Amino acid sequence: MARLYARKRGKSGSKRLYRDKAPEWIPLTPEEIENIIVDLAKKGYSMAMIGIILRDQYGVPNVRQILGKKITKVLEEHGLKPSMPEDLDNLIRKAVKLRKHLTMHRKDFHNKRALHLIESKIKRLVRYYKRTGKLPEDWNYQKYVATIGG
Repeated sequence: MARLYARKRGKSGSKRLYRDKAPEWIPLTPEEIENIIVDLAKKGYSMAMIGIILRDQYGVPNVRQILGKKITKVLEEHGLKPSMPEDLDNLIRKAVKLRKHLTMHRKDFHNKRALHLIESKIKRLVRYYKRTGKLPEDWNYQKYVATIGG
């Protein structure tokens, strides 16, 4: 598949090997991993950071392979699911920072274009999340009202 804005082809990446059962060398039980996920979420870590911490500090290669469900599903079962999807939240944070930069540097035309690209990605994601029911139908991204944190 081609890139979205660059008119170039993307490089194909390696596929992650998926097995039906968890590897035997993992020292933690599924219940312990689930408790670690809940504790890290209560401390305020994002889902991506939780996965990185599990990989680097606890030696868990893939949560879905061990638990049979993703980190999002675990947090949803414990009532810790964030109100907004993480990728949309990160894009909005990026747009807010770039808009703040452009208030001080009005002639930065490259970043003006970058802001347009980010906001079009936000609009596309919002359409997708409304269609799948992860965002309410009346949710709207307002670029001048948006603040860090959504």
